[in-house]
Amino acid sequence: MKLSRITVAVIAVLGAGLGAGMASSAFALDLYMDKKTKQLYAEPGPGRERLGSFKRVDDAAAESAIKMDTVESTPIPRDRSAAMREKMAGVRLVNDVAELKERVKETEKVHPKFDDRGIHFETKDGNFTWSPNGRIQVASQYNFVNDPSADPTGTDRPYELNSGMNIRRARMGMEGTFYKIWDYKFEFDFSRGNGSVASGITDAFVRLNHTNALSFKIGSFKEPFSLEEAASNRYLTFIERHMSVNSFVDNPNTYKTGIGVNYAVPRWQTGIAFQTEPVGGWSFASSSANSNVSTLSNGNQNRNNGSGDMGWQGLARVTGRVWMEGDTKWLHIGASGGRTHVNTQYAADGSVANGGMQFFTFPGTNVDRSNILFTGNLSNGGLTSSTRHEISSYDRMGTEAQFVYGPASLQGEYLRTNINGVGYNNGEHLTGAYVFGSLFLTGESKTYHVRNGAANRIRPISPFQWNGPGWGAWELAAGWDYIDMSSGAVKGGQADMLRLGVNWYPHAMVKWQTNFQHMLAIKVPESGASGYDKRRSEGWSHGNLDVFMTQLQVDF
Repeated sequence: MKLSRITVAVIAVLGAGLGAGMASSAFALDLYMDKKTKQLYAEPGPGRERLGSFKRVDDAAAESAIKMDTVESTPIPRDRSAAMREKMAGVRLVNDVAELKERVKETEKVHPKFDDRGIHFETKDGNFTWSPNGRIQVASQYNFVNDPSADPTGTDRPYELNSGMNIRRARMGMEGTFYKIWDYKFEFDFSRGNGSVASGITDAFVRLNHTNALSFKIGSFKEPFSLEEAASNRYLTFIERHMSVNSFVDNPNTYKTGIGVNYAVPRWQTGIAFQTEPVGGWSFASSSANSNVSTLSNGNQNRNNGSGDMGWQGLARVTGRVWMEGDTKWLHIGASGGRTHVNTQYAADGSVANGGMQFFTFPGTNVDRSNILFTGNLSNGGLTSSTRHEISSYDRMGTEAQFVYGPASLQGEYLRTNINGVGYNNGEHLTGAYVFGSLFLTGESKTYHVRNGAANRIRPISPFQWNGPGWGAWELAAGWDYIDMSSGAVKGGQADMLRLGVNWYPHAMVKWQTNFQHMLAIKVPESGASGYDKRRSEGWSHGNLDVFMTQLQVDF
């Protein structure tokens, strides 16, 4: 068996120790190496592999050989050649040991690891870590009932949803730490914004961890608002978030640029953030003054060579597990709130150029996410119009609760958005709520992400195996979802629906979801603001929709 340098060196050192009480340097010793720990043994045993039979090299001979190598300059007599070869062999082993020590140090600097979180790399001293991350969600949608109450006219498109398949999310990124107290994350979603560079960025931040509980971050990150939004889309019970969470948080783009502070311990969490507009143009609140694109999603100033005021916001979320008996039984409650400033830009003739804000709702679908409710731009009419409306800010507030008792859980939220500005003097507000329950048939329990104060990864008790007893984790879920976007001068409409879901988790990083949704009601007002697409919205009014959806997710 061919021996590596490390084996030879260790054998030499070991031989020196074992041979202290032996008279002959020709004594042969059998050595065995443990396959897992790589330790050497003089006796066979379980898990040990025989390396071979080796002879001890005398330390004194090796040291003498080193001296001769450095001081002797006369030719070596022929009758001393055998002894000299033995001495030189000792010299080579001593040199190998020194070289080996340096190589061992090098190889120990970075350690790769792989577990159910993915692959990770870290240095021996723990100062630097790095790991890639990614996810792909393959979605399908089939509309059993697709019956709008009105037929399209003129240039209108059909008031119906399309069946089909798509890639709901395709993200790649990296995260890690440096000098133990700093960490970072960068993530790009190839399915966002039609793949544009700006719109595809989600998380892109650096965080300073003052203690295990207190941290500060700067960059692009999620707003600290809502229990369901705080959870990664990888860990959602239903395929899509509920309508009010999507409309008031996710659709305006929850990833915004700013600074944040987070304090989290196992039972309590607080997040505070001061943020401006998101990177790129995917936002209905982008407000660069000199944008070359006259639309609401006009891009922000670091992308279009424009300038002007940016929208900004301050948000806070406080949550806690007020009752807790271990990791599988708890009651979580929380509240979120904050104000978002909205900037509206006007052209020289007094008409709205860009900016403002609009809210919309799609019916919880994952392939065709057509809007069934739509407020229109809440800045409309122009500066000189007698019917002028200009949204200057909106205030959001929410309450949340989650009760987990072993394999059963119950979760719900109430969200409200108040509209402020010119023409909004009657307490205009948008509201939404949802509630759902779930049950794991295989005994698992909802898990908790302490830093986020939200859902975490499900790990099956018995992962799926083709020829084994494991079936993975199975979960049933059912809930109700409601939104109302009509109040005073805001005419967005109302909708509610029922949701049913079956989730299968064959492994910790693989999830298969199926959802069935039935729209209970879609109510669209007969009139709205000037930015409101009356015909398009009325086409969905009182429509009848039943949808079956699936999603296969793999992440690491």
